[in-house]
Amino acid sequence: MAAPERPAQAPASPAAPAPASASPSGGEDTPAGGGLVRSLTPRQTTMIGLGSALGTGLFLGSGSAISAAGPAVIVSYAIGAVLVAIIAVLLGEMSAAHPVQGSFGAVAHRYLGPWAGFLTRWTYWFSAVVVIGTEVVASALYLRWWWPGVPMSAAILAVAAVVLAVNIINVKSFGTTEFWLSTIKVTALCAFILCAAFLVLFGLPDTGATGFAHLTDDGGFVPQGAKSIWIAMSVVMFAYAGFEVVAIASAEATDPQRSIRTAMRQLAWRLSVFYVLAITLVVALIPWRRLAAGDGSVEASPFVRVFSDVGVPAAATLTNLVVLIAAVSAANAHLYGASRLLHSLGDDGLAPAPLARLTGRGVPANALAASTLGIAAAALLAFYDVGGIFGILMSIALFAVLLVWLLILASYVAFRRHRDAHPEEFTGFTVPGGSRLALVAGAGVLAVAATAIEVPDMRQAAGIGLAFTAVLLGCYALTTVRRSRRS
Repeated sequence: MAAPERPAQAPASPAAPAPASASPSGGEDTPAGGGLVRSLTPRQTTMIGLGSALGTGLFLGSGSAISAAGPAVIVSYAIGAVLVAIIAVLLGEMSAAHPVQGSFGAVAHRYLGPWAGFLTRWTYWFSAVVVIGTEVVASALYLRWWWPGVPMSAAILAVAAVVLAVNIINVKSFGTTEFWLSTIKVTALCAFILCAAFLVLFGLPDTGATGFAHLTDDGGFVPQGAKSIWIAMSVVMFAYAGFEVVAIASAEATDPQRSIRTAMRQLAWRLSVFYVLAITLVVALIPWRRLAAGDGSVEASPFVRVFSDVGVPAAATLTNLVVLIAAVSAANAHLYGASRLLHSLGDDGLAPAPLARLTGRGVPANALAASTLGIAAAALLAFYDVGGIFGILMSIALFAVLLVWLLILASYVAFRRHRDAHPEEFTGFTVPGGSRLALVAGAGVLAVAATAIEVPDMRQAAGIGLAFTAVLLGCYALTTVRRSRRS
């Protein structure tokens, strides 16, 4: 169904945030009444989603998932791709109908209640802040791979300054930068897939094709047992996280319905192809136990090994550049998403009022500054050499992301019930059988959360995450009481 010129929205509830202003010309506009600026193009919106989802989780972190499940990790990535595809298209339908600031948090507020909007936005902000911190620290480590004499604190400050500068100028600057960073990542990944496929199917003049024997010749396709496929999901799903930024960007898109519809559909199949195909080729090329023995360093990356086998000079240097760009891009996109949701909380009176302020270019500078807290926290942990920092922070962020996904799916069920009852209020695309798909995806997300039974980092994250959720609900209750007293 073709997108209309202007998206129709359901009538807003009194507490629901107003949509960002749209430019009559369709290009970059000035903030109307201090609102966000619509200047992100459809292709920028799509690449923003890829930029946040294609990070170090694929380029370096895949070794952890392979060690858990062996070649069967392919199944884990395929299941993860299906779950993410479902959530992405359902979120796309909601965001196209409601391209407002606060995105899925505002939708949760409208259809589940104010408590859900509060919890969704603060939980997402928390997870994004953790990811920003880990990605910036990772970027600093990649810089020091070339220049080990640079102090860790200086490297972190340098990366943080670049990411903050890109976001603080205006949304157009962010969109353009993220588009090119994501383009480099996607190009590198496509080159990797082509090289790996050539080695698997044809080989080199002095090396025969590996074929797919490595998938079964060391303990079979499922060497760790069927349960390992489920356990690996605790690592796999984190690699997919970040596509939600596309929905957040709908409030600043020039053509929200077209942007969201196109971006979410392309994200669904692109992420599936990139992740599943890349992992399949990696495991086909290199014995899985050799990959599992890696220490997570650049030299141990599957990308380095494949490029080295092809004969690419300085494969480690090339891969280090790619993972550096991937980490900076992911931090850039998550900082954007975190700042926009924090700004919407301030605008709704659910966070300190200064967080709602915008610069003359429509940028939430205070919310941006507050969202860099994760960089400071991660830097301190890295400085004091806390053991297993990346794994712990990754699992905490994953718990928060899983909770946000569940709230998004619950919001969709309520949204779709209202949409089916009042179709005249809505335009745009719909997902056939969306409510049933939401239930299927919800069951899948709960199954991933249940890996806390077996995975120590997830168990620790579940404890911290549940405590944080309880604190947030307590804060919401206090906010409600304070508002009622004022009224």
